[in-house]
Amino acid sequence: MPTYSFILNGTPVSIDVEGDVRLLWVLRDLLGVTGPKYGCGLEVCKACTSHINGKAFNPCSVPVSQIQPSDEITTIEGLASTAGQDLHPMQQAWLDHDVAQCGYCQPGQIMAAVATVRKVRAEGREITDADLDGIRNICRCGTYSRIRAAIKAGAQNM
Repeated sequence: MPTYSFILNGTPVSIDVEGDVRLLWVLRDLLGVTGPKYGCGLEVCKACTSHINGKAFNPCSVPVSQIQPSDEITTIEGLASTAGQDLHPMQQAWLDHDVAQCGYCQPGQIMAAVATVRKVRAEGREITDADLDGIRNICRCGTYSRIRAAIKAGAQNM
């Protein structure tokens, strides 16, 4: 069985697994990182949203064979350490705005929000409603107005 290596939440990892296994299952079932959630397996619901090299991606749709040893995968479990705090400012905004109901989609929502804010900041601008409309993570509880408020607040502290 082949061995695949990458950096997960700041720590180098190696795993023996067939190359066609989706990264989400490597993270959850083999490495015990359960923040990214399984929702659809088709990159539609985005409950598994994580970061690869700082950009949002959906590990449910990526075979582990496509991950390079130098790739840095960050899940919700490692997000706070990217800010050097106990909680990332976006996670704190989620608490401050009482966003979560069931909480299932929240890790993916937060990861998508952070990636979006980083992207617009790299473009030299502030987040807009159009940017928020582009975050297509599905929330079954329908807390979208609180999600949007939390993203704007979190962005101010990033």
